[in-house]
Amino acid sequence: MRNVALVGHSHEGKTSLAEAMLVAAGALARAGSTEAGTAVMDFEPEEHRRKVSVNLALADLEFNGIRLNLIDTPGVADFEGQVVSALAAAESALVVVSPSDRVAVGTEIAWQRLNSQRLPRLVVINKMDRENADFYGALDALRGTLTPRPVALNLPIGSQSDFRGVIDLLHMKATLSTPDGMGAEAPIPDDLKKLAGERREQLVEAAAEGDDALLGKYLELGTLSDDEVERGLREGVRAGSVCPVLCCSAAARLGVRTLLRTMVELLPAPSGDPAGTPAALIFNTTADSFVGRISYLKVLSGRIRADQRLFNSTRSFEERLGQLFTLRGKEHQPVEELVAGDIGGVGKLAHSLTGDVLGRAQGPSIEFPEPSFSLAILPRSRGDDDRISAGLTHLLEEDPSLRVVRDEVTHEVVASGLGDVHLDVLLEKLKRKYGVEATTRPPQVAHLETISRTARAEGRHVKQSGGHGQYGVCTIEIAPTARGEGFVWEDKVFGGAIPQNFRPSVQKGVIEAMASGVVAGHPMVDVRVTLLDGKYHPVDSSDMAFQLAGSIALRKAVLEAEPLVLEPVLEVQIRVPERCLGDVMSDLSTRRGRISGTQGSAGWQHVQAQVPAAEMQRYALDLRSMTQGRGVFSTAFSHHEPMPPARAQALIQAHLSERQGRD
Repeated sequence: MRNVALVGHSHEGKTSLAEAMLVAAGALARAGSTEAGTAVMDFEPEEHRRKVSVNLALADLEFNGIRLNLIDTPGVADFEGQVVSALAAAESALVVVSPSDRVAVGTEIAWQRLNSQRLPRLVVINKMDRENADFYGALDALRGTLTPRPVALNLPIGSQSDFRGVIDLLHMKATLSTPDGMGAEAPIPDDLKKLAGERREQLVEAAAEGDDALLGKYLELGTLSDDEVERGLREGVRAGSVCPVLCCSAAARLGVRTLLRTMVELLPAPSGDPAGTPAALIFNTTADSFVGRISYLKVLSGRIRADQRLFNSTRSFEERLGQLFTLRGKEHQPVEELVAGDIGGVGKLAHSLTGDVLGRAQGPSIEFPEPSFSLAILPRSRGDDDRISAGLTHLLEEDPSLRVVRDEVTHEVVASGLGDVHLDVLLEKLKRKYGVEATTRPPQVAHLETISRTARAEGRHVKQSGGHGQYGVCTIEIAPTARGEGFVWEDKVFGGAIPQNFRPSVQKGVIEAMASGVVAGHPMVDVRVTLLDGKYHPVDSSDMAFQLAGSIALRKAVLEAEPLVLEPVLEVQIRVPERCLGDVMSDLSTRRGRISGTQGSAGWQHVQAQVPAAEMQRYALDLRSMTQGRGVFSTAFSHHEPMPPARAQALIQAHLSERQGRD
């Protein structure tokens, strides 16, 4: 068995290659098309509309007696969470690249992740029949950029429209194109024999370096047998010291069978004892309109069967399994059991989620990327709030790289993901799966208000309109406290100017006025309020009258106390290629950022800065543009500080205009 994730940059042909593999192995009669929306591995409507993968997809095939589970992953950076899920279930990866003399950013990112997880891999240069295809330029770019350094295992026969075959340097045989797409074995063309021999020597050297005994024999004899080269490559691939490069055209189905044979020969089988204690990792979750929630499983040990009860060791409860099945895109094939190392699905688990381990065993921890781009979610129609909330809850179960929170200050529902496309797809799924439409806008920034000096004011709420009146008068003094100290209340009323039972009402009115803000509509913090004096009426005074008087007094006093608007400031950590540092630093200065330090290592720069939150709302998109997708960043709340006067005044005016519009 082999579990292989197809990874790499978007539009390099991962999905088309998976289709071609299924056809070459006889698992499909004909390959579907991503452009036409008929690909087995791209079956969601969002994928048909966008012509790109947005979810991982599974398919199994058998080749030369070996079962291969293919996990096709999206190449768009916004769906990196799906790649993380796939790699949690795979023992190896196939990095799919195009025949270009530049390494795409998605390839670099995938490579870094494979290195961090120490996953064996092969590289295949796809689309060799396209215009301007350059196998040797692509190989040189890969070798100049990536570690471990790739080494050619295939050579193309012809290129672009003349691409007609593949030379296998391991077996020193050629495969030429045939009308049925199966390919025909043939001798290596005379004009390529010398080049093939030279490249074969490089391959043998790489194979020998993976095994001390082979290296000694190679140094002594200057050659190795085919079996020894294969053994050395296999050990080198599995140790992560060798990365063979193949070539093919998925569209022409040329080189695909050679690729399948190499995957079987060189990539590792999954570990796990079929006789061990039953345990499985849930590495992905999705929802189907007919089956309901589907959990994708990787069996860690033993055998799991339908209707079996397994203890969820992550969340400490027992879960009953439903029908088990293998998957080929959206098609489900029921099976009686799944054995250690295998991948499949189970429907309608009650409570288990992605990352959970079923069975009393330890499983790998799945670390999803942190969201970096946020939008406020608003219902398009009145009364849809609850339906949106329910739909988002289900979609969060499908995608742990999403976050949805209700902001305690702004009271907005804020969804966060890995980019604008990620959140666009979230809204599309919300409409399609749960029948509710939503709109978005940039989230409101959680500003606060405070004061900068001491002030005193009287609040009067006195009304007489026949019968029982309303009477409450209070005098308060307000003063700023230390940042972060919050609200402090003091009662210094002398004697009975305000009866004891009405003083809490003044405090309540003050607190309510602070909560709604005075100048910009944001909560007020770090204020000491002292109740000094007041008046009451033995008949007309009431709790409500003094509550309103307290609110009036607070608002009047704040206007005399030089109010400030505070903005949240974030601690920002940024990692960018060294060549992009100047652009990133310049951009941070335009965002009112304060650089606190930089540190370089191995061609990368790590930047620490403090930046106002209002300036970071589109940073995920802008940083991606500045660094061609290579830059990453994280943020954490640092503190609040006063806004520049001009910006604060603009915020105040906007609040006044909005309030006048409501009135």
